[in-house]
Amino acid sequence: MADSLVNPKSESSMDIITLVNFYSSQLWRRVTGLFPTRDSDLLAKLSNFYLRTSRARSWKRKPGLPLPLPSNSLESSVVLTEASRIFDVLEDILDHIFSSLHIIQKNLQFWQCKAEGTNAQKVYFMVFERGPRAFIDGARQLLHGCETNGSRMQYLYHSAAAHITERITILTNLRHCLATFLAQVYTEVDKYAEDLIKDPEKSLPSLLVTINSLFSKLEASVTNIHSIYQRDSSVCEDGSSTFHLMFEKLPEINQEGSQWTDCEIRDAINLIYQNLHKLDSYLSLVVTKFRKPRKMTQYWIRYTCGAVGLSVCSVWLLRHSSLMGSSDIDNWVREAQESTISFWNDHVEQPILAIRDELFETFRRRHKGVMELEEVQLTAKSLHKMLLAFSEQTSGKKLSENASDQEMMEIVMARYEKDLMHPIQNLVGGELVRALLIQIQKLKLDIETAMLELDQILKANEINFAVLAALPAFFLSLGLLVLIRAWLKQDKGAEGRGRIARIQRRLLVVEVEKRIMQFQAYVDCGQEEDAQSLFGLVLYSLDRLYRAVERHAKGTGEWISLRQDIIDLGNPKLPMTHKLALTSRLERVYDCLLPASNRR
Repeated sequence: MADSLVNPKSESSMDIITLVNFYSSQLWRRVTGLFPTRDSDLLAKLSNFYLRTSRARSWKRKPGLPLPLPSNSLESSVVLTEASRIFDVLEDILDHIFSSLHIIQKNLQFWQCKAEGTNAQKVYFMVFERGPRAFIDGARQLLHGCETNGSRMQYLYHSAAAHITERITILTNLRHCLATFLAQVYTEVDKYAEDLIKDPEKSLPSLLVTINSLFSKLEASVTNIHSIYQRDSSVCEDGSSTFHLMFEKLPEINQEGSQWTDCEIRDAINLIYQNLHKLDSYLSLVVTKFRKPRKMTQYWIRYTCGAVGLSVCSVWLLRHSSLMGSSDIDNWVREAQESTISFWNDHVEQPILAIRDELFETFRRRHKGVMELEEVQLTAKSLHKMLLAFSEQTSGKKLSENASDQEMMEIVMARYEKDLMHPIQNLVGGELVRALLIQIQKLKLDIETAMLELDQILKANEINFAVLAALPAFFLSLGLLVLIRAWLKQDKGAEGRGRIARIQRRLLVVEVEKRIMQFQAYVDCGQEEDAQSLFGLVLYSLDRLYRAVERHAKGTGEWISLRQDIIDLGNPKLPMTHKLALTSRLERVYDCLLPASNRR
């Protein structure tokens, strides 16, 4: 009975398993059918898929210094074979090395800047810019050093110098190894360039074997560096010294064969990507150990004080909020709103309306001014008639209509002074009253004239008063625009648009020129390894320059010529005199590299 109960369940479970297997196999065949290849081997399919995704990923990156290939390289190729994909692999190799060199260079510059500081600056960095734990240890050592007459201070000086020097040494050696490897790969590509274009099937195996040997040389040089810092106990604290760089090697069979199958080519290319992945992992581990502290670590004291201040401010706001039964925040918000509205009305709206009225109501104000002027002229005519009548009556002779008011006013004042000798008598029977009335009329004319002039001055300056009232809002708006513009632009080093970015691009040209001269000096002295390293650093500087000037040169229409000059500077076969002439031309001719004062 037990068997009768078990068998139906077992049979149903077997049916379910069979259906699952059937549909999973069907689904797997449909998925694998999306990647057509010549072989049915799963490893070959996955390799082909990896190559396609890696190539697509490389196309999305911003292009850097191109391969030293003839002008009719990949553009003239119609059929995309496994052999022609080596160009994508070579570009990825250069891109990986350039990126690693850039990371190393940024960290190396930081430590070199710290090394140039004084002993006090180095100790400050060791104590205050390496995190809370280093701060506690450094503060304890500083306090203990004060008690022991400065012996501990000397220890801190030497410890800081050793800490910085160690990182400079390791990063410099890593940069030397990567730059040498970069120069060797670039030189080999330049050597095989013509053959790769003409007959890639024949020249590709030799190039792959050469690149494999270059990876072996890089492994040996990096191992020497590894042995240097492996002896340091500070490196072994986290167990990172147990990691070794070991690249994959090509199989010994058929390495020198003239013809390789597509499967062998794919395996070799896949091996190169595996080695690049191992190199990236190793460099990530080492550079992480010796990199510069993060900004959060360097400024942890500021951030801590800011967090404490923000917490105190939050508690204070909470105490005055409605959550605690207080209406202070609501009152402050209301007052701020009223102040904002008042500021808007006083310094924005009213000045703008005043300027508008001044600009668009000129005719009306001009008509009003003409009417006021006519009133003054009437007063002046009335005064002239009064002066003329008084002068003719007083002097007893006929005066001309064109007689000046000043002359007749002198006659009036002379009679006025004479009548003042007997004011009571002349007030009744003399001309004293008329003289006083004439002076009142003269005073009225002077007042009206002065008021007209003052009114004209005020009207002429109404727009100035409106502009002065709008100045606070104008400066506030200008400040906000400057901040928004700076935030939007966010100058990206040498690739930016500002004056500092232009200076950095010129410094890149200077760096290229200096390294070319150093490279030639090593060649003349027979120091082949150092010369290769300098050539790799020249290529790195050219890559940075290429990326920095591309967008600006395309905007000015000089990119084609500038691009060719940068590629020529990386040509291993070009004489040094020609390269120095090119660097001089870069600084003199191209607009994106000219000083800001010499721009057209």
